[in-house]
Amino acid sequence: MGKANEQRKAPGNNSSRALKFIFLLGMVSLFADVTYEGARSITGPFLSVLGASATVLGIVTGAAEFTGYGLRLAAGYLADRTEKYWLFTLLGYTVNLLAVPALAFAGRWEWAAVLIILERFGKAIRTPARDTMLSYATTEVGRGWGFAIHEAMDQIGAVCGPLIVAAVLYFQGTYQAGFGILFFPAVLALLTLFAAKIHYPAPRELEVKRERDTEAAGSGQKGKLPPVFWWYTIFTAFTVAGYAHFALISYHLKAQGVVPDARIPVLFAVAMGVDALVALITGKMYDRTGLSLLVSVPLLSLPLPFLVFSGNPSSALAGIILWGAVMGIQETIMRAAIADLTPVTSRGFAYGIFNTTYGLAWFAGSALLGFFYDLSPGYVIGFVIATQLLAIPFLLVAKKNQAPGKAS
Repeated sequence: MGKANEQRKAPGNNSSRALKFIFLLGMVSLFADVTYEGARSITGPFLSVLGASATVLGIVTGAAEFTGYGLRLAAGYLADRTEKYWLFTLLGYTVNLLAVPALAFAGRWEWAAVLIILERFGKAIRTPARDTMLSYATTEVGRGWGFAIHEAMDQIGAVCGPLIVAAVLYFQGTYQAGFGILFFPAVLALLTLFAAKIHYPAPRELEVKRERDTEAAGSGQKGKLPPVFWWYTIFTAFTVAGYAHFALISYHLKAQGVVPDARIPVLFAVAMGVDALVALITGKMYDRTGLSLLVSVPLLSLPLPFLVFSGNPSSALAGIILWGAVMGIQETIMRAAIADLTPVTSRGFAYGIFNTTYGLAWFAGSALLGFFYDLSPGYVIGFVIATQLLAIPFLLVAKKNQAPGKAS
């Protein structure tokens, strides 16, 4: 028994176990993203068909994102306090995934809005716990690289989901049929998640022991977070507020007739493919450069509104590619940085605070962008430029306050 435990804790074996765990969670995310990213690729046009305006769309999608991020504060805090990371993950994924095929039965935009928000509610419950477990497995393989592997697998699903929906629409199917077919990947995601729970009942064992000891010794009071975390979170809030949701972009593409309906989810799939590729590249780069790489988020976001809200299909395609690249950096490096900037004993709480702020920013930004779009796309451009430029100084302050020994 003792020999088996020593073998399990050996560095090389632990690294292999960590990679397998990352892969399993990646498979869960792959199937999950087929489900809800497939749905999100047609949310804008679907609400439009049901009679929603751009302002209503902005409020609904913003409220959904706020729910999906805002409630993570409580979820992360409770996950840390109870250490029942698997319970929160399993419950959240169940709600998150089953709300999607239920959209097939929504005949009014109000009911569709409820289900869209419910789907994000499930994501709010499970994400801090899942990311905390994932962070345990990234200490040996590299924070950026570990989260990049997970994000790349996640985005494979995000590519497949919209393509499946596009195929349904192409063959004269309805939006309801598109939502209905997503029930099958939802079931596969839940089955894979239960398999991961059985094989890895205690993921914290994957954390490198010397890192746990060092962080525990230097973390001070449990729940207290360092100043760099707060500066970094403010930077994130500004850059996310000025980042247009795909629902608004797809609404524009349909309303202005920029591309045919069936091509809109294909464009979303292109963006997710770019997201996956950029995630792998920037994940490795982050492990070498640290926070410095994140200045690319506001800089790359500046030209986005000029491209995605144009009436030219080629410009829209270029904008979608750039949009996917920014999303890849956000979904990989921003999550990885939290694990580097916070103590292990408060990591779930830190993810909760970070994601709550992220959700508030996305809600406010989405609502304002939808409102500005109804007035004039020119106001959208001005808002994006202002928020992205305001974000940069906060990143510089965060770098200045970063603890010695961390990549910068």
